[in-house]
Amino acid sequence: MVYRDSTLVINQLNKDWSCSSEKMDAYCTEIRKLEGKFYGIVYHHVVRDQNQLADQLSKLSSSYAVIPLGVFVQDLLVPSIKEDKEVEEVPPTEQLVLAVSSPVTDWREQFIKYLTSAEVPANKTKTERLVHRSKLYMLVDDSLMRKSAKEGILQKCITQEEGVKLLLEIHSGSCGLKNIGQQVFLS
Repeated sequence: MVYRDSTLVINQLNKDWSCSSEKMDAYCTEIRKLEGKFYGIVYHHVVRDQNQLADQLSKLSSSYAVIPLGVFVQDLLVPSIKEDKEVEEVPPTEQLVLAVSSPVTDWREQFIKYLTSAEVPANKTKTERLVHRSKLYMLVDDSLMRKSAKEGILQKCITQEEGVKLLLEIHSGSCGLKNIGQQVFLS
């Protein structure tokens, strides 16, 4: 079950309307490739007024509010599809390797700088956010650790590259790599 508040997108995915732009056509083509990996898929339109959770998330992302625990943010800097008509299918293993090799700054740096030397960003809002969020972090033997909210258990913070490698290792067994590859990059 796929829920979306865009009438245009849902009607295009349900094949009620045709895609009017090359970019949307490329997205629909990618989705069609994924449809075969499910037993069935149904697209539902949700009226924006009845979609409070998505509304809250969109407001959260457009402001500099503190991100609640359990909500993960990933900034997409480039489109997730190719805009030309010929969309080349890349095996999931190669997608993961491409994601690991792309230049990504280490998300932990800002916390480590703040905890070691009280270095903060120039932007006041970003500084307030960093100070607030850093209360859950601490350095142990030069490793950034995060205290879990309920139990206070220390969890080691790792880079995005290490996280992808860990996911590869965990999901390369009986589940198979194909399943995890599509979920990691297309969800």
